[in-house]
Amino acid sequence: MTPHLRTAALTLAVLLTATACAKAEEPQSAPAPTGTAGRQVVQTPAGTAGPTCTLEQFGGTTFDLKTATVGFSQSEKEANPFRIAETKSIKDEAAELGIGDLKVTNAQSQFSKQITDVQQLIAQGVQLLVIAPLNSDGWEPVLQQAAAKKIPIITVDRKINAKPCSDYLTFIGSDFYEQGKRAADRMIDALGGKGKVAILLGAPGNNVTTERTNGFKDRVKEKAPDITISFEQTGEFAREKGQQVTEQLIQSNPDINGIYAENDEMALGAVTALKGAGKEPGDIKIVSVDGTRSAVQGIVDGWLHAVIESNPRFGPLAFETAQKFLDGEAIPDKVIISDRDYDTTNAKDSLGEAY
Repeated sequence: MTPHLRTAALTLAVLLTATACAKAEEPQSAPAPTGTAGRQVVQTPAGTAGPTCTLEQFGGTTFDLKTATVGFSQSEKEANPFRIAETKSIKDEAAELGIGDLKVTNAQSQFSKQITDVQQLIAQGVQLLVIAPLNSDGWEPVLQQAAAKKIPIITVDRKINAKPCSDYLTFIGSDFYEQGKRAADRMIDALGGKGKVAILLGAPGNNVTTERTNGFKDRVKEKAPDITISFEQTGEFAREKGQQVTEQLIQSNPDINGIYAENDEMALGAVTALKGAGKEPGDIKIVSVDGTRSAVQGIVDGWLHAVIESNPRFGPLAFETAQKFLDGEAIPDKVIISDRDYDTTNAKDSLGEAY
C-alpha cells in the first residue's frame, strides 16, 4: 500500500469510528423539533365569541414591526426549561421576522424588578410590549404609563387582572382550569378512583396556580369522591422546593398514593425525593403539567404517570397576533392554545417535540 493510500485508509477509519460514536450517543438526547413540530395551535373556535379589540378601538397608530422597538419582559430565572424555551421562541421569531430592535429583560423571579424592567422599556421607546407576568396583580403603574403612550401589551403564559383593549391588548396562553381537570382525570385513572393525593402547589399570586388547583379539585370532587386530597403545600414551581416539600410529605403522609405537581420542575423534584426514600417507579403516581423533555423522559422511565402540556413557544403566535392587530383586525381578549397529553402510549415517540 502506497503512503497516499495508507493515509486515506487511516482517515476513513477515523471518520467511521467518529460516526459510530456519534450514533451510539444519539439515543441519550431527543432530536430538536423540526418544521412546525411543537408550535402552538389556537383552539377551535379561536376565541372570537368574546370581546375583541381593534387598533381603532385601542386608539393607537400602526407601525412596522421590523423597524419598531419591541420589548419582552421575562418573569423568572431561566433555570426552568419552560422559561428557556419561552425566551428562545420570542428571540427566534423576532429574528425570523427581521425585527431589528428586540429588547429582552429578565426579572429573576422578583416582581418589583419586573415592574422596573417594563417601566425602563417604556422609557426606552418600545412600541410593543410582550410580557410574561410573574404576578397577576400589581401592574397599575406599568399599565398607566403604557396606556398614556398607546403601547399595546400582549401577556403570555399568565394573565394580569386588568381590562383588555384599554389596559392591555390580549392574553395568549393555555386554559389552566382545563389543565387541572385533565390532570385530575389522569390521576383518577391511575388510582382507580380511590386513594390519597397530595398537591404540590405552584407559586402564589398568579392565575395559573389558582386555576390549575381549582380545576383539579373540582374534577376530583365531581368524578372521584373516594379520592382524598390530604396534603397541599407550595413548591413555588421550583425543582428544589418540590423535592423539599415531597420529603416532608413522605414523612407526614407515608400512605400517600398520588402526587399532582402543578409544573414539571416540582414533579422532578418529587421524583428525586422518592428515589431518596427508596421508592420504586410507579409506587406513587405522579401527574404534572408542562411537557418538558425531562418530564416526558420521566414517563418513559416509569416515574411519572402522565404530563399535561403547557406549550411555551409563544414567539410565532405573539408576533402573528401583533401583526393582525396592526393590520386592523379584531383581536380576541384571550387567545387560548391547545395542549396535548403525554403518557406511556406516546412519551417515547414524542420526546423530540417536548422542550
